[in-house]
Amino acid sequence: MTQKDGRLGIGVIGAGRVGPVLAAALAGAGHAIVGISAHSKDARDRVDSMLPGVPVLEVRQVVERSELVILAVPDDQLPDLVSGLAAVDAWLPGQLVLHTSARYGVRVLDPARPAGIIPLAVHPALTFTGTSLDLARLREAWCAVTAPGPVLPIAQALVVEMGAEPVVVAEENREAYADAIGAASEFSTAIVGQAIAGLREIGIEEPGRVLSAVVRSAVDNALRGAGADSIDLAGLDDTTAAPRKENGD
Repeated sequence: MTQKDGRLGIGVIGAGRVGPVLAAALAGAGHAIVGISAHSKDARDRVDSMLPGVPVLEVRQVVERSELVILAVPDDQLPDLVSGLAAVDAWLPGQLVLHTSARYGVRVLDPARPAGIIPLAVHPALTFTGTSLDLARLREAWCAVTAPGPVLPIAQALVVEMGAEPVVVAEENREAYADAIGAASEFSTAIVGQAIAGLREIGIEEPGRVLSAVVRSAVDNALRGAGADSIDLAGLDDTTAAPRKENGD
């Protein structure tokens, strides 16, 4: 941490469903949110709801004001964002730069490393709504953490401050991690959707409520039956389940 008391000035690039929630969680731990970028009305509304009083800034302004920059943008935007900011010398020496992509480790931040940044990759294994509901869900979630050895404790500490639990995933295993949790999310969503459609066809009102208990109990039983030590997620250091993609603006 760069401040003596461990409190950071945090800026967020991306006001989709993820960025504002993580910022709110870290603000609750005592950090200062110095700014966030938001380029759509929905994004600005989300900022107003989750981070009242936090200024909406241009991307470069966010970077210039921050000790920790959170890059909460979709996977396909992340490499160009990092390299584009490097091209205009926006990154600062000693700055913590954390992205929230499931698929990437810290290598995607390599264009910023000549400036002296500290690279961190933290993916919350959670399906986000972009609302305060996620703050409670974070307390039951795990975050995949990848970082160089000397700064790994920083990433782990930030996860704990968000209220979640860190699990270390090696750089070479990030893609397998993303595929595993993406499959869990996408298949479960598809199956529930199919079941809801089937109940609607036979005239059952509020099929989501009807299915709620059976879906939750079935998933809980499957996870309990597998056991924490026997679930295989393609060589990960630990186990979890969540969606693959982050949501930006």
